[in-house]
Parts: sequence; structure tokens; C-alpha cells
Amino acid sequence: MASSPTYGPSGQLEKGQWVGLTPAEKAERVEKYAPLINYIADRLSSRLPAHISKDDLISSGVLGLIDAIDKFDPDRGILFKTYAEFRIKGAMIDDLRNLDWVPRTVRRKSTELEKLWRRLEVELGHPPTDEESAEAMGLNIGDYLHLLDEVYMVNMLDLEAFKLDTPGQSRESADIYNILADDSTLDALTVLGQEEVRQVLVKGVDSLPEKEKLVVTLYYHEELTMKEIGQVMGFTESRISQLHTKSVIRLRGFINEYFESHDKM
Repeated sequence: MASSPTYGPSGQLEKGQWVGLTPAEKAERVEKYAPLINYIADRLSSRLPAHISKDDLISSGVLGLIDAIDKFDPDRGILFKTYAEFRIKGAMIDDLRNLDWVPRTVRRKSTELEKLWRRLEVELGHPPTDEESAEAMGLNIGDYLHLLDEVYMVNMLDLEAFKLDTPGQSRESADIYNILADDSTLDALTVLGQEEVRQVLVKGVDSLPEKEKLVVTLYYHEELTMKEIGQVMGFTESRISQLHTKSVIRLRGFINEYFESHDKM
């Protein structure tokens, strides 16, 4: 029978308790942190189409939790709960992306919007308004806002992996760049260095129009839902979704432009 794990004053398992775990000890840790899986699945599924099963998210999350248990390094000074949240959410998002459930035509529209906004910002000297964007596309404002609703699902997951705050954790300790397990988890955004990418993202958020910046802050830092943000800002949930879509597309364009400019150097 496996011995019970020892917990420190903060509720974190002692360092020695993560070395050479038996199958029974791993199972115990899976059981202890399983509620995280359901919590994260609830948060994600509330933003997904009805045909995406929460049970599928939970299955992915279980694998993410097991991966977290196998790869956790206490010497990094990060609470396991924070690291597990990163791995669980990452596993769910990876599986969602692999499903490729967004039509190619919608993905193309999202890319076109990104290029349009980058061009208009250069020409106008400021982020284009909805009216300016609609005029440039030859659309009335109603059709333009409908287009934003269409491309929402393309961009919904783009920044989700950065939304890692856990109750009781500081933003610094929960930051994605402090809890990457190993080089195999690095993606294209980290090629130029973790700290550099962090700075690029901060600049990108700072460059957003005020309403979009507030939506990003409330959604990714404060973990409010679209409905809750709407109540704070006095907008409908649909309008908040549109602002979220715009902010993510702008940030993606900002990052792409940054990397493109460095490729030419």
C-alpha cells in the first residue's frame, strides 16, 4: 500500500514527494487535482459550439493532468496546481485545434480582416473604427458586425493558453513563460526568447483601443465571462464577443508584423 504524500505549509507537495512516483501515487494525485479538469472544461465549453462535447474536453484534460504529474519540476518554484492548469488547458486546446471545426472560408475571412486592419492602421495612423473597416470592405455596418461574429470561433482559442491565473497566485508566478516544462513545449512565439515575446505581447495589448484593451484585461486576467464583461462595460454579450474578436485579430497581426520585420533584418 502506497504511503500518503506529505504536504508543506502552503498545501504544496514536498519536493521529495514528486520523485519516482508509483502508479498508485500517480493515481492519488490525479484524483486530488481532478476538479481542476472539470473547472477548466466548464470555462472552455461555455464558449464553444454545442456540438463540441464537454466529455471530450475532460478526456483531453485527464491526459494533460497525467502529463503534468510526469513532468512537474518542483525546483522551478511553481505550485503544481498552477502548472497542472497550464497542462490541462493546453491539452484541451490542442485537441480542439486538431478537430479543425471552423470552415476554411471563415478562417480566410479572419486572415483578410487581420491584413485589412494592419493596412488601415498604417494609412489612417490609428486603429480603424468599425465604420472605417466596414467602408473599406464595401459593407454596411450590420454586415460587418455579422462578419465579426462569424470569425469569433477562429480566434477564441488564440490567447486562451495565456489565461492562466489561479486563485491565490500572482500574475508573475502564473505566467505561461514561468511554467513551460521543457523545450518541447515551445511554439513559434517563443523562438526569439521568452522574455522578448512577453514584451511584444505587452506592447501589443497596450496598442489596442481602450475598449478592446479592457476586454482583454477582464477576460484573460480577471477571468470574467463575456456576459460579466458586458455588465461591467454596459454592452451586450454579443458586442463584447465582437470586441474580443477584434482584439485577438489585432494582437495576432501585431505579433506577425513583429516577426516579419525581424525576419528581414
